[in-house]
Amino acid sequence: MSIFDKCEGYTAVREHEALGLYPYFHPIEEATATEARIRGDWKIMVGSNNYLGLTHHPKVLEAARVALAKFGSGSTGSRFLNGTLDLHYELEARLAKLFNKEAALVFTTGYQASIGAIAPLVGRGDHLFLDRLNHASLVDGARLSNGEMHRYPHGDFTALDKQLAKLPPDANKLVVSDGVFSMEGSIVDLPELVRVSKQHGAQILLDEAHALGVLGPDGAGTASHFGLGEQVDLILATFSKSLASLGGVVAGSDAVIHWLRHHARALIFTASMPPSSVAGALAALDVMEQEPERRERVWRNTQRVADGLRQMGFDIGASQTPVIPVLIGDVEKVLIAWRTLFDDGTFSHPIVPPAVPPNACRIRVSMSAEHTDEQIERVLAAFAHVAKAVADFSVAQPSAPDRAASAERVANAD
Repeated sequence: MSIFDKCEGYTAVREHEALGLYPYFHPIEEATATEARIRGDWKIMVGSNNYLGLTHHPKVLEAARVALAKFGSGSTGSRFLNGTLDLHYELEARLAKLFNKEAALVFTTGYQASIGAIAPLVGRGDHLFLDRLNHASLVDGARLSNGEMHRYPHGDFTALDKQLAKLPPDANKLVVSDGVFSMEGSIVDLPELVRVSKQHGAQILLDEAHALGVLGPDGAGTASHFGLGEQVDLILATFSKSLASLGGVVAGSDAVIHWLRHHARALIFTASMPPSSVAGALAALDVMEQEPERRERVWRNTQRVADGLRQMGFDIGASQTPVIPVLIGDVEKVLIAWRTLFDDGTFSHPIVPPAVPPNACRIRVSMSAEHTDEQIERVLAAFAHVAKAVADFSVAQPSAPDRAASAERVANAD
């Protein structure tokens, strides 16, 4: 017996690679804001979270270039030691102001911001309450803490109310939720979450990863969208989506941020954000403020694609945002759908277990302000081919036992 035995027996991915149905780790050779060249062929990118289309904005690129020349390629140290630049403090001040909080703390990645905010704050005897569809980084932050984690059914605030009511009134409680759920594109019912949480004396942490730049009159996210920023105690966000960079942030009271600055292992024991990434995020904030029409364009493009998919008979669930899940069915069907889109010149993401249930696999489409009308028409035409390909596959699909075994192999692989 060896700890590596499971690696030798891991064959599902190899099988799908042989069939041309493996959708991950495709190297991009060149990219624009809305297209990617893969093996010499250009694909329309609907798999990126480049919501405002800022990855190639001249101001963002120039800011990164200037910082690269001024500070070098990296800080070669953690924020705690030699890795803090004046740019980090400037970015933290800008984000604290955007989220209307006293202070903010910048991490190297959004994932590290999640675990760096949750794990140090929640200790033995404390309680965490998470929506079952929360992002994996929030779940991992909860697991790394010493608190007791409770999961409530997605959006079921009656269940959350009952869970909170079981605890003593003076127990420490933190309710954690996505603002926009990344696999559904739906927006949390923040007014109800706030009502239930505050009724039981719980604090609230809201992850604005997919809402920053998209929701709210100023692009500040879900809390701004509902006008409930003062009721949300901590706000998380990442820079790898609307801000077209790398990094993450937690914003809250000065006392909490000061404490995290000196206790968050995810900050202290990793190298800081590269200077070019910090400068790029700052420039992206400038563009977000100076060009609000970008939010209007991403919403217009989102509406066009959502309406087109519905008219073709696709189920896009409860999506309310530029994240549009196209529900396909089981694993094999969604891989057929992905390959059809890929061959038609569209780069998309198939979402399979464990991210979603085995019978709810989907293609996740993410819209950008930079998508053109012509690109949108091509994407919708590709989805028309998907409808036929999936229907033909359903007619010719193998027997139920064979199909279940195949689906199980792929699900276990991912």
